[in-house]
Amino acid sequence: MEKLALNILKEKFGHNNFKGEQEKIIFELVNNKNHCLVLMPTGAGKSICYQIPALLFDGGTIVLSPLIALMQDQVDALKKKNISANFINSTISSKDRQTRLNDFIKGKIKLLYITPERFRKKDFVEQIKSIKISLLAIDEAHCISEWGHDFRPDYSRIAEFREILGNPLTIALTATATAEVQKDIVEKLGLTNEKIKLFHQGIQRPNLRLETADVYDETETMNEIEKAIKNFNGSGIIYFSLIKKLERYSQLLNSKKIPHTIYHGKLEAKRRKQIQREFITGNQKIILATNAFGMGIDKPDIRFVIHAEVPSSIESYYQEIGRAGRDGEHSLCKLLYNKEDLYTQMEFIKWANPDVDYYNRIYELISEDISKSNSLGIDHLREQMSFKDKNDFRVETVLAMLDRYGVTEGSLENKNLIIQSDLPEELCDENRLKEKLMNDNKKLLAIVNYFKTENCRRVYISEYFGFFDEQPCGNCDNCRK
Repeated sequence: MEKLALNILKEKFGHNNFKGEQEKIIFELVNNKNHCLVLMPTGAGKSICYQIPALLFDGGTIVLSPLIALMQDQVDALKKKNISANFINSTISSKDRQTRLNDFIKGKIKLLYITPERFRKKDFVEQIKSIKISLLAIDEAHCISEWGHDFRPDYSRIAEFREILGNPLTIALTATATAEVQKDIVEKLGLTNEKIKLFHQGIQRPNLRLETADVYDETETMNEIEKAIKNFNGSGIIYFSLIKKLERYSQLLNSKKIPHTIYHGKLEAKRRKQIQREFITGNQKIILATNAFGMGIDKPDIRFVIHAEVPSSIESYYQEIGRAGRDGEHSLCKLLYNKEDLYTQMEFIKWANPDVDYYNRIYELISEDISKSNSLGIDHLREQMSFKDKNDFRVETVLAMLDRYGVTEGSLENKNLIIQSDLPEELCDENRLKEKLMNDNKKLLAIVNYFKTENCRRVYISEYFGFFDEQPCGNCDNCRK
């Protein structure tokens, strides 16, 4: 097996040797037939851990991914390597979906990428359960847990999906999962009583220098940004929480004639794709971005990642700094801490955690006159709920959760929203929603403690994720004092 796997690595992926835990994980799946939970930093090569076994197994491999854009990028990359892969999601026509499913059933496709929401479709379920699935890979597995930072309700039904597929060998992969989330992942996979091998690669990126700086105003923030651009000659990402703030710093950089580009969710999809391409090819070296930027950005020579505003959690921070220094060269990951930013994050947390009454009121508004809601759109709902306050995004949160739980289908944006079911128990449980709110606030507190710690920053992050064997890095600002 080792020789076959290494041959595939060389011939298909162009690497002479496996990195980190990759070979052990592949051996565990292919030889020992053990389920695996893999915690591996962003950019450490998680995909190879299931892509190579997929090519060694007789049957097909299903990859569950929550991100439509990312699955398309991964499939495109595999096709360039002459690996038979494809995806099925809502962006393609029903005819294309059926053609791709037929090809997978006939064995013409080895890896099929789908979103977990696909299992809501009865036709898909009936067809997929008739074939042999050798491997089920769950990407971004932290989405399984409601205590994770990006919970997806359909992910929490994976034990049910596994049963439909005949309980195949399973690998779950994520860059970010606390001890609590790891336990929840295993339970939600239905693997509590089965052998599951845990692999934790740790923050084995000694080239990343973790630093923080206390900034009080715009001038100090700008000084830190300029210092990074000057001292770390090369590509860099500067993250912001607010588009308004991002645009303000773009103006300041323009006034100093520092070339850069910007990226956020309000830009048109075509423009976002173009910006990504320019950054990856090196035509644009500095990018100011919200957290909408980064997934699927496989660029090895990012020299610095600056967080110009405080992020929401250690999970998201860890994922974003993992984009720096993938080539192994010295790179800076710096968090700029301003107390004012905490109020922004607290607002985000409030918007992300509507109470039961808010869920009920929106559900009633939509149900009372669905055609009116489709006709007048989201602004109509916001006017009813928060008197046109455009800074209150609870309406968006509720609509997203109604979609994730299968309560609605379609969207107000496309004027085709329909009600499919009543509100689920989870969105009607006040205690559960309060616990979720408290959990989100604890995540923000962990970021504050990361800034305040006087111990090794890499050790702090490692222990946050429940791993207590990390040695001081000798490279962060605290270790170098």
